[in-house]
Amino acid sequence: MEKPLEPGLYVVATPIGNLGDLSPRAAETLRNCTLVLAEDTRVSGKLLKHAGASTRMRRYDDHSRDSERAGIVERLASEAIAIVSDAGTPLISDPGYKLVRAARRAGRKITTVPGPCAAIAALSISGLPTDRFLFLGFLPAKSKARRDVIREIADVRATLVLYESGQRLGETLRALLEILGERDAIVGRELTKLYEQSFVGTLTVLADRFEDAVPKGEIVIVVGPPHHAEGASDATIDRLLESAMERLSPSRAAAEVAEQLNIPRKRAYERALDLSKK
Repeated sequence: MEKPLEPGLYVVATPIGNLGDLSPRAAETLRNCTLVLAEDTRVSGKLLKHAGASTRMRRYDDHSRDSERAGIVERLASEAIAIVSDAGTPLISDPGYKLVRAARRAGRKITTVPGPCAAIAALSISGLPTDRFLFLGFLPAKSKARRDVIREIADVRATLVLYESGQRLGETLRALLEILGERDAIVGRELTKLYEQSFVGTLTVLADRFEDAVPKGEIVIVVGPPHHAEGASDATIDRLLESAMERLSPSRAAAEVAEQLNIPRKRAYERALDLSKK
């Protein structure tokens, strides 16, 4: 016999595509909680059916009214309520943090029921360094804002993981290439699903591949950390300089790129002068 759940909020990870990835504990939680908070009750309804749960559902996201959130927090004192996203782990680029924050401030019990996460799934099969990584979620939709974010993290010596839509994949890969320079990368599509695909190569190869192609489904991009200084080619330096010189003088652009690639400033400045003359 399954044990009754203690009152509190249960953050339940759900499959990112393959229903077989739903853990026994997650299924048990969904069956025994009082209420399931879901982004889309139609999507979560299929999951609950798979788990053998007849639990009532309610739509909830971070745009829900404050009064609704306050009501849920009040109920957590005496009820077990689960929150799920459409796929993967709630709060990882999905709704939930406002509710978790409010519940924690109110002293409610919060329990994680961990499981699938698209970012971790892609990272695990990327073949890129995993000892240090930065998750960026979805980059801004507008080109300038997207490029500004990429510039902010250009110096981070870690593997980068981000989500993207098929419509913007080519443009995002091109922006990553132009600002970060050449790096190893992987594009994962529809991970764990029937038509799962992984495309491995440099940013140049991947940007060219998806320049005009618009893949369907959920997409994760994993980009390796910067190459060692000795691997910085003139082409890589020039690419970064051209991007930096859109907003900086040749001298300041050279200083920024030299620090980014850990190369002598003189080398970067000489390249910047050559570029400014063209």
